[in-house]
Amino acid sequence: MTTVLISGASIAGPALAHWLRVRGMTPTVVERAGAVRSGGYPIDVRGVAIEVADRMGVLPQLRAAHVATSALHVVDAAGRRRVSIAPGAVSGGAEAHDVELPRGELTSILYELTRNDVEYVFGDTMTALHEHDGGVDVEFANGPSRTFDLVVGTDGVHSTTRRLVFGPAADYQHHLGYHFAAFTVPNHLGLDHEAVLHNVPGKIVAINAVRTSPEVTALFAMASPELAFDDRDLDQQRQLIEEAFTGVGWETPRLLKAMWEAPDFYFDSVGQVLMPGWTRGRVALLGDAAFAPSFLSGQGTSLALVGAYVLAGELAAAGGDPAVGLPAYEERLRPFVGRNQALVAEGAGTLIPATRGKIWLRNQMFRLAPLLGRLSRGTTPIERAANSFTLPAY
Repeated sequence: MTTVLISGASIAGPALAHWLRVRGMTPTVVERAGAVRSGGYPIDVRGVAIEVADRMGVLPQLRAAHVATSALHVVDAAGRRRVSIAPGAVSGGAEAHDVELPRGELTSILYELTRNDVEYVFGDTMTALHEHDGGVDVEFANGPSRTFDLVVGTDGVHSTTRRLVFGPAADYQHHLGYHFAAFTVPNHLGLDHEAVLHNVPGKIVAINAVRTSPEVTALFAMASPELAFDDRDLDQQRQLIEEAFTGVGWETPRLLKAMWEAPDFYFDSVGQVLMPGWTRGRVALLGDAAFAPSFLSGQGTSLALVGAYVLAGELAAAGGDPAVGLPAYEERLRPFVGRNQALVAEGAGTLIPATRGKIWLRNQMFRLAPLLGRLSRGTTPIERAANSFTLPAY
């Protein structure tokens, strides 16, 4: 029976573990954190990924966790509402089929689906891989070395697997011209199933209220050249946001103050992972580790779910032979990934307009969104990309 080590227990990892078990293989998931990570900004599952969730048997749980955001408000520096729309107006009604839920709730659903028949090793990470004819010998930071038939890195944009096997991150991570920070703050505005955003040229400050929670997620994003920062120095990262957003209106001063106390503060550059190949020998990459489209595309989660289904299916079709199954996975999935990565330009223009004129134009488009959405239903770029793949019946 083919044994597969999966590095990373967020979304792609547990989804792949499920499909490997279904296809008769034996997965082990190793995760650096001590448990499945909770929290996180709401994410979307859309298009063909909805069908994957249905085939996994978790679609009812995803729909039950749907946050059902009822309104998106654009406000000025004084907090006056300039535009208020239903999110579905922008998507042409696709929200009737898509699901938006907190990232932590999706990771919990996938973990619960797999925890009873998949080995999970928390609090550890790979430190070296040695491939040979019989498999891959894997060394770990805390546990003993083990041998697996295959290794799959589902460990995110800053993938350890990719670094160990394919080389430095700088070879594959492409900066898109933005940085962002997200963190949890008290719901002092009393928001209920709402998102509020405020723009100045090249910057956005937003608050997203998931249901009627006493806490909301704040998002700061800004256009900037690639910044040098220590990914372990949170105070340095907070200072970068403080300096960039001081003087911005609306609730920004209050949010900046709360940022220094937020326990879940996260900061990073906005980038895509672009690789000439996602597989090498007995090692493959999946999800953000291989083809992160960035949050500006809105498709990272969906690509991870679809990719997990395809990778497991192609491996099974090849009888577990990596020389056949891994290249087949990449050949089948790459066009779909490319179409979804191309969505970033539209996402950046909508979320972070570069000039006051472009902010005004974006707001006018929001005002016209109900009409435009009805006219373009099923034909928006994100809908076309999200549905541009037919799931094989393995």
